[in-house]
Amino acid sequence: MRWQNQTLDADDGALPGLDRAGFVRTVQTPEFDGVTFHEVLCKSALNKTPEASNLPFNWTINPMRGCSHACRYCFARPTHEYLDLDAGRDFDAQIVVKTNIAAVLRRELGRRSWHREPVALGTNTDPYQRAEGRYRLMPGIIRALTQSGTPFSILTKGTLLRRDLPLLTQAAHEVPVQVAVSIAILDPELHRGLESGTPSPRARLELVAALTDAGFDVNVMVAPVIPYLTDGRAHLDELFGAIAAAGATSAVAFPMHLRGATRGWFLEWLAREHPALLRRYRQLYGRGAYVSPEYAAWLRERLDPLLRKHGLTRESRLPSAPDTKPEHTADPQLALFA
Repeated sequence: MRWQNQTLDADDGALPGLDRAGFVRTVQTPEFDGVTFHEVLCKSALNKTPEASNLPFNWTINPMRGCSHACRYCFARPTHEYLDLDAGRDFDAQIVVKTNIAAVLRRELGRRSWHREPVALGTNTDPYQRAEGRYRLMPGIIRALTQSGTPFSILTKGTLLRRDLPLLTQAAHEVPVQVAVSIAILDPELHRGLESGTPSPRARLELVAALTDAGFDVNVMVAPVIPYLTDGRAHLDELFGAIAAAGATSAVAFPMHLRGATRGWFLEWLAREHPALLRRYRQLYGRGAYVSPEYAAWLRERLDPLLRKHGLTRESRLPSAPDTKPEHTADPQLALFA
């Protein structure tokens, strides 16, 4: 694999060579059946975002690569190909864990050159995926950011965040903290097909309520909106209503985009489960990774009145298309933090 040529001097903090780095191992455990963890030592914890991404933050932290949420539409799938792993099953089951990331982060935040710029977590893969229950990386990361006076934001589908709610509440008294939850699907069957490793939509709505009760202004990402499957008025109306009832202060929704290997992985599922839609998808995404301008305009006309109806509207901006380098993959949906 390509990572075998990397060393502890790799400047992106990603993957040192598994055969050379101290305290690096591959782990399989019964409680994570079918998942392999590759424990690595990173040199860097903070990742600089490309200027062209036009995001409301300049720095990100990705404690892991790969994600057991197994979302068919995940925009970050192509990043696994930089490791000579595939963007399909390997992305779901070969999880790279940066076991020393909290210590490295503390060192970086302690530099005189650090200006306490906002840092975002959850921009590539979810920091509260199931592996966090084993490795407990986030408490150290949260403490390091808080103690250094660094504002931060978290975007997650993982209800494991509730474990750290007391720590996040304490952090919010010291630095600005933003928390957002991703909920795109209410239908249980569709959820199982497209997001098989994530907590249920109902559990995530309960997370929104818990965060609200703790005093956070919670934003919800209703994304991606999946053409012809989750873009119906009734589905969106019910979803926005449930989000508002849970106490969220705002929501943002965008149509699905299919970049790189994600396209094939999603369309494989679509051909098997909804073959009648395949031709329509090829037309809709015929110009590349993004839906046609006509569909985007149609969806916006549907979304805006529903968001207003449920009191979930706020101003946001849509960043330009991001680059696709490993560790720097930013999704347009991250306008949620704008």
